[in-house]
Amino acid sequence: MEKKKKWSLKEDLKRRWQLYLMLVLPLAYIIVFCYVPMGGIAIAFKDYSFKKGIMGSDWVGMKYFIQFFENPDLMRLLKNTLILSFYQLLVSFPAPIILALALNMIGGKRFKKFMQSLTYAPYFISTVVMVGIILQCLHLNIGIVNNMMETVNIDRVDFMGKASYFRHIFVWSGVWQTTGYSAIIYIAALGNTDQSLVEASLLDGANRLQRIRNIELPALKPIITIQLILAVGSIMGIGFEKVFLMQNSLNLPISEIISTYVYKRGLRDMQYSFATAVGLFNSVVNFILLFAANKISKKFGETSLW
Repeated sequence: MEKKKKWSLKEDLKRRWQLYLMLVLPLAYIIVFCYVPMGGIAIAFKDYSFKKGIMGSDWVGMKYFIQFFENPDLMRLLKNTLILSFYQLLVSFPAPIILALALNMIGGKRFKKFMQSLTYAPYFISTVVMVGIILQCLHLNIGIVNNMMETVNIDRVDFMGKASYFRHIFVWSGVWQTTGYSAIIYIAALGNTDQSLVEASLLDGANRLQRIRNIELPALKPIITIQLILAVGSIMGIGFEKVFLMQNSLNLPISEIISTYVYKRGLRDMQYSFATAVGLFNSVVNFILLFAANKISKKFGETSLW
């Protein structure tokens, strides 16, 4: 019996140098834009100034973390961030799964492709343009929504001027924009479903709901689990761009979240150390949530990230 040869990096490089060459640019990108900026975390523990630089700035330890925890706005920021994130997760997560299952039931290939393209297209709209569309459609005086409401004798509503509407507008506009793109991975998984099981269910007289429950959802379970773990791990990391662009003085009590707060304190007020400390706290909480979600999934299920 022949002994298995010991793996050697030098020999592997000679044999597969083309593949290693393809890794150079992605690896360089990760190092330059992901790992090198991690050195800036030190700013959170220093009284940073441009003149002294990161290494020359005075060490202050946990000063800015304590300052953030003692901030009277802390609970409001956490509340706004968590409510908006959980609302978005509750609505946005099942939407692409439902869309994928619905498209999978459509018989006509042309119609299915048309619906996929129709739902996928909004994803390519930039955040700035998306918010511009929202503001124009919901404008109090010239918005199409208020014009339609007026035609059926319903009073005009200042959607962007009432804080109670902010979360609904943010989440449901996001569902419209991202559901089609997010459904792609589920549609691909459904395409690999064992057809013998589908044919057997048809012979047994199973209806569509029974096929979804007993065949299609079990096929999607591993992907759903992974996507849910990643979604839970980014609960505190909701992007600031759309929230910031939708903010105004009237909805600020509800729309101000941690990411927009960090942006304002860091860039507008030039409090770099404080903003870095808050951002680091946010990232640590996200990591803990990701680790906990993966641990729970690994304990009670068969799928996990690691």
